[in-house]
Amino acid sequence: MGVTCVSQVPVAEGKSVQQTVELLARRLEALGADKQGTFGVDCETYHTAGAIGTQGQTGKLMYVMHNSEYPLSCFALFENGPCLVADANFDTLMVKLKGFFQNAKANKIESRGTRYQYCDFLVKLGTVTMGPSARGISVEVEYCPCVIANDCWNLLMEFMQSFMGSHTPGIPSVFGAKHDSVYSPGDTMVQYMELFNKIRKQQQVPVAGIR
Repeated sequence: MGVTCVSQVPVAEGKSVQQTVELLARRLEALGADKQGTFGVDCETYHTAGAIGTQGQTGKLMYVMHNSEYPLSCFALFENGPCLVADANFDTLMVKLKGFFQNAKANKIESRGTRYQYCDFLVKLGTVTMGPSARGISVEVEYCPCVIANDCWNLLMEFMQSFMGSHTPGIPSVFGAKHDSVYSPGDTMVQYMELFNKIRKQQQVPVAGIR
């Protein structure tokens, strides 16, 4: 597990989501990147049940997430709060806690796509979907040899510029809290949570051209 940056890439003008993903893939392959299987990250939203909510206050949201890179783990996150890492049976526990947390099923969102390896970098190009609709594109870039974010951000950014161009992201907010501490898988999941929430809030109509 190295230091990872997760970002959104806008759909290219006149292109569909899938066509834009293919464009990014061709750029990576032109650099010499090799396909290394597939990946998936999903997120389900739970809200505090009305029976325990304090009158006049908005119920807290909890996000239960999975990442194919960590098949035995489940991640539970609160916005601006802690990230709990549990084993896969956590989903079963959430069913038993339905009196306290209710699953907002319509809000399930996920990103799936292809993994690419280029030297010490692992890149994942994903199509973000809600239900049957493609809502956006995620790009995850990991620099595998390093676990201190501040030590390799410039290198990460330089590599991302080679295939993302003007859409290269700024430094993730989660890096600011890390300082010189060790980067963890939970930090990647926080970035996916922020990305998914951003895409939900964009309120865009389903992208035309997806078949």
